Amino acid sequence: MTVKTIEELFIHELSDIYSAEKQLTKALPRLARAADNPALADGFQLHLEETQDQIERIDKIVELLDIRLKRIKCAAMEGLVEEGKDVIDSIEAGSLRDAALIGGAQKVEHYEIAAYGTLAALAKQLGYKDALKLLLETLAEEKATDEKLTMLAEQGGNQKAARQSKAA
Repeated sequence: MTVKTIEELFIHELSDIYSAEKQLTKALPRLARAADNPALADGFQLHLEETQDQIERIDKIVELLDIRLKRIKCAAMEGLVEEGKDVIDSIEAGSLRDAALIGGAQKVEHYEIAAYGTLAALAKQLGYKDALKLLLETLAEEKATDEKLTMLAEQGGNQKAARQSKAA
């Protein structure tokens, strides 16, 4: 797709993150089942609910701006989801897998933070005030999820994995 205007760029980026969020709704239940730590599993489940709300916000933006999303597949999220599958397939259940799942989830969050930050900047430039408010709400959720993942890792998840590795 050739993008020639800032409006087209906004639609392209919104279409891309919409695809990413849809892919994530399919991956999060698998991640929750693969997590050994109940707090991590609960976090994945909570993020699934947030992701569904974020998709609804994108639908609202589409309606507010009277635009049509492009049918594209977010290659970046596809790769991140595939990495998550590889972690589940290649690391035995336990604290080491949980540490890898946290790292993978943070990669996803950082991608989403970058995407929503870009969209917010474009919306501001275009004067899309209502869309901007919705995008900033999602951006704040993504940052909060990243913080929660960091706390899970720092509250013993990674240390437990390190101890488990030394014992092996």
